[in-house]
Amino acid sequence: MTETGGGRGRTGDRPDRHAEAAAVARAGLVREMTAGGGLTDPRWRAAFAEVPRHLFVPYYYEAGDEGGAALTTRLWRDDRNPLRRARWLAGAYADAPLATRARDGELISSSSQPSLMARMLDALRVRDGDRVLEIGAGTGYNAALLAHRLGDARVTTVDLDPEITEAARRHLAAAGFRPAVITGDGARGCPARAPYDRIIATCALPSVPSAWLGQCRPGALVLMPLATGLIVLRVRDARQAEGRFLATPAYFVPLRGSGPPRPVPTHGLPSWPLLDDSFRFLLNLAAGRLEPVEALALWEHEGRPGRERYGVTVRGERQWAWLDDAEGAYAWPL
Repeated sequence: MTETGGGRGRTGDRPDRHAEAAAVARAGLVREMTAGGGLTDPRWRAAFAEVPRHLFVPYYYEAGDEGGAALTTRLWRDDRNPLRRARWLAGAYADAPLATRARDGELISSSSQPSLMARMLDALRVRDGDRVLEIGAGTGYNAALLAHRLGDARVTTVDLDPEITEAARRHLAAAGFRPAVITGDGARGCPARAPYDRIIATCALPSVPSAWLGQCRPGALVLMPLATGLIVLRVRDARQAEGRFLATPAYFVPLRGSGPPRPVPTHGLPSWPLLDDSFRFLLNLAAGRLEPVEALALWEHEGRPGRERYGVTVRGERQWAWLDDAEGAYAWPL
């Protein structure tokens, strides 16, 4: 593992010629997010208002002009075309996810939608003095928001890819933040900087890594993407945790090294339930455990439940997802 850390850093030496326009755009984004019901906590509102997102996305990719999925259009901070530079800055402060890094045609890193980031940070329920571990450094923007709220020394961010962590360090330093940036396997956490009061993952996982619980203080919260949802677990001890999903849909790049996600079977199903996000969530959550037709029958019988009715329990080596009750009739091993 490699690390950088320390106290608050200085703004980078390179002058930010976009700063004035960025401040206006950032204020507009904060107004939009607040009007949409987000950023109710004034401390997170201040973080989004003051942390310059454009410094974390010096370039990003858009889908091609034909509307396909390929990331063919690159928008860049230093483009010679002023209209394209303006388009880059506008996109940096749009309430939308940004594809920031691809390899062999596969998206490996992105900057999440700011309003989703705000909901996740709010659900993390951090308190003054908390130590937070972030899994998935991405651009460094989320770590900067955490460092703004808690201070550099209390934030650690981990990513497997050294190119990603090096870029995150540069972005953070340019914005004046110096949390610990670790190159390592996120599934193993970061025991050297434990214990943590909060763990937040910004990449999807198939189950809860057991190493995380052992690095948490009793009562800590773990928030992670799982099966197109966000689970919030309360940690009891190094072997036990339990919690429910938020109602919010969430689609994240998988944790690198965790293997491909389980295929989600749809055979035998009519087309209409596949258009329903809550049913697709159940298919993802119980993939390989429930046949598609069984899943449809359960979903219909139980009143088409949304994400918030599902939960996850960890007890030692066992982990399972459930509907309504951890000891109830509907449960699926993870």
